[in-house]
Amino acid sequence: MAPIVHRTPCKQSYTLNCLTGSEVSLKLENLQKTGSFKVRGAFNKISQLSDAECERGIVCASAGNHAQGVAMAGKEKGVPVTVFMPEGTPEAKVLATRQYGATVRLVGKSFDEAYAAAKKEQLMTGAAFVHPFDDLAIIEGQATVAMEMLQQCPDLDTIVVPAGGGGLLAGTAIAVKVIRPEIRVIGVQARAASAIASVFHGTNNSAVPFLPTIAEGIKVKEPGKLTTQIIQAYVDDVITVSEQEIASSILFMLEREKMLVEGAGAAAVAAVLHHHLPFHSARTGIIVSGGNFDIGKLEACRKIATDMGTASSY
Repeated sequence: MAPIVHRTPCKQSYTLNCLTGSEVSLKLENLQKTGSFKVRGAFNKISQLSDAECERGIVCASAGNHAQGVAMAGKEKGVPVTVFMPEGTPEAKVLATRQYGATVRLVGKSFDEAYAAAKKEQLMTGAAFVHPFDDLAIIEGQATVAMEMLQQCPDLDTIVVPAGGGGLLAGTAIAVKVIRPEIRVIGVQARAASAIASVFHGTNNSAVPFLPTIAEGIKVKEPGKLTTQIIQAYVDDVITVSEQEIASSILFMLEREKMLVEGAGAAAVAAVLHHHLPFHSARTGIIVSGGNFDIGKLEACRKIATDMGTASSY
């Protein structure tokens, strides 16, 4: 993966240090190629496909970032890619996916509807299906984020990770618990779509909300079976954050860190910024998972944060 994937910075945030009483390091996957960590798992998976599989092409479903990762990896390998995305996917993600050479089909109102359409296409065409999270090769690729963090910031005692289907969280947990098992791994979900948190804490799944969220990149109704097994075995806790907290963290990153971060990428920041960790962490690492934010939604983001009274207050 080294010739393809950036080794992204892991930098301390002076402002977060002051606000939290912890040394906070940000792993900036928003600066990754395609704007998120997803290219890591996609490239790892596609690199393992046989020539016969590549000849039949690739199909995937995505809320946006996985699509770009698969499209770029497919372009590098010379394999045609068809991506199914929900109709509400930010235009910036749709356009970027097409610019990487993929065919994009907008289907349904959620990732799960797009996923069903992609699986139907796979059955019809025999194309190779590249799952966004529930695949060991994908999980292994995402694990390289944590491997880099442990090299760049070896003194961390906690790593905070956004979670939708669970690929990044599962990969982080595997890497951390093998290399530095004493480090705590905390998953973060949007409260509006908190399926992993529900499973982790044994909540009745029928009571789990599945609502619109500014963190559309982690809006997944059903987490993966493989990712769930890994998360239950190796993750220390899974917590949730509100829409207002995510929105205010997007603004915080823009105003104080001078970085545009999408809702999914800001979710883990929100957990630390708004003091949701269930313990004090002296040296906290946060995975800022992506930066593909639709700039046209910035004012709406500010309105959401203002409802909480936190906009421009840092």
